[in-house]
Amino acid sequence: MKNDKLKPQNLIASFLGLGYLPKAPGTWGSIGALGLYYLLPASWFELWNLKYYLPGLLLFSLFAVWISGKAEKTLGHDAPSIVIDEVCGFFTAAAFLPKTILVGIYAFVLFRVFDIAKPFPVNISQKLPRGWGIVLDDILAGIYALILLQIINAIYPKFFGI
Repeated sequence: MKNDKLKPQNLIASFLGLGYLPKAPGTWGSIGALGLYYLLPASWFELWNLKYYLPGLLLFSLFAVWISGKAEKTLGHDAPSIVIDEVCGFFTAAAFLPKTILVGIYAFVLFRVFDIAKPFPVNISQKLPRGWGIVLDDILAGIYALILLQIINAIYPKFFGI
């Protein structure tokens, strides 16, 4: 049904329609997350603020699981247009790092690489039911990106323009 795209749960799950853009909807969702990252204040990413960042990311991820599960009912199982999970994955990749233009770009690229490549256990996590499989694989891909970014930051922080 054509109006399914406009149902509130589908509009939210598609990250305000980005998931409906043609070709590579996951990348469009990640670009939207990157744009949101650049709009947020740098103080949100400072170490002292992690006590709010991590619970906020957890709550948003749980919301993404719920809304993705609802959207699946009309859009189909793990529909490509559901891209709210990319937001969870990107913000996982960008956690614990200073907010810079380069960190945003590297978090975006590495998150997309791990999300597309789906190394273990990312590949099996998407088999979980309902919204859990949709969101968890992106969070795990974000964790892989975060680990690599943390290693690079520890070895050579100038890579991030710091």
